[in-house]
Amino acid sequence: MAVEIKVPAVGESITEGTIARWLKANGAAVKANEPVCEVETDKATTEVMAPVAGRLSITVTEGQRVAIGAVIGQIEEGVAASPPPAPPPAPAAPREGTTQTPAAKPSAAPEPFLSPAARQLAATEGIELSQLTGTGRGGRITKEDVLAHLQQRGEQGRISTPSAEAPRSTDAASLAVEIKPGQDRNERRERMTPIRARIAERLLAAQQNAAILTTFNEADMSAIMALRTKYKESFQKKHGVGLGFMSFFVKASIEALRTFPVVNASIDGSDIVYHDYYDIGVAVSTEKGLMVPVLRNAEQMSFAAIEKSIADLAQKARENKIRVVDLQGGTFTITNGGVFGSLLSTPILNPPQSAILGMHAIQKRPVAVNDQVVIRPMMYLALSYDHRLIDGREAVSFLVRIKECLESPERLLLEI
Repeated sequence: MAVEIKVPAVGESITEGTIARWLKANGAAVKANEPVCEVETDKATTEVMAPVAGRLSITVTEGQRVAIGAVIGQIEEGVAASPPPAPPPAPAAPREGTTQTPAAKPSAAPEPFLSPAARQLAATEGIELSQLTGTGRGGRITKEDVLAHLQQRGEQGRISTPSAEAPRSTDAASLAVEIKPGQDRNERRERMTPIRARIAERLLAAQQNAAILTTFNEADMSAIMALRTKYKESFQKKHGVGLGFMSFFVKASIEALRTFPVVNASIDGSDIVYHDYYDIGVAVSTEKGLMVPVLRNAEQMSFAAIEKSIADLAQKARENKIRVVDLQGGTFTITNGGVFGSLLSTPILNPPQSAILGMHAIQKRPVAVNDQVVIRPMMYLALSYDHRLIDGREAVSFLVRIKECLESPERLLLEI
């Protein structure tokens, strides 16, 4: 009996996705509840499980868009995997004294199995499929195989210098750059993934639909760094997680949001929606783009709970195991460009939120303390906010409040 494999529902607002890749080959044996496919939506990547054990039959190939609930394959319950095709028998050698009849014209070789990205790249570069050798599962030709072929072709002089007889224009604007033999000038084109396309759409909409302004300040990180150095071993031993900077910033943000609730609000048409809870989004960089998992009711979480939750959500995001519900909502976002070395930046809002805090690299700089020049570990802070809702006085005061909490972390424990 054949059991259908359907695209599962992953969120109320998601109606379709893309078959990112099949984890099992067509005809392979699968176990019940074993991942067989990955479906990528504009929010996250979801694994599709085998409903029963049996032999997999794929009906929708990689790269195709499918609706939620659509049938993408089936499993023949209780049937073993298809055996590999037996090689054809070798032709018998002709006996002495006999005339061998001409062999029948062989039929056309079957078209090799290409991934969608490899097929598109091969078509763009004008590559004959017969020239490619697949290294993927079951001999599949991958995008990397096509790129390797292009590189080899370029090294063999695919691009040559212009002919000496070619007419040369005297117009400076139309002069072509001379290309040396063997110079690699390959290009490749890839379709945006649904996640990347959604990120681009949301960032553009944020800049078009909000009056974004950024204010800056800086914080002396000496007190927090000393606190971490003193207690990091005992914290790790007791809670099983490291004491990072992010938990201090989450706690400081909550204190500032309590003082200035409009920064935790959002605009809905002609209404202002105030939130009496603090769902803090923490931006995480992944291979597929920036994701913002949300810490629900962060005001109720301890330092250890915040660190554990951030580590767990970040790992899920990077392993494509993040759930849509983990990314939805959020009233305020924190992004840390400092982990990549950024010294200063202007973060973009995460709609419908009205503000986002940017952390940056800690850098030792000379500063004046009690009329003395001293060297301190300093971090620039940036708050981008929607000026339609938040005035400059509130934004600046909000950032000053965060600075106070970071420079005197005991405030976070005493809530003062």
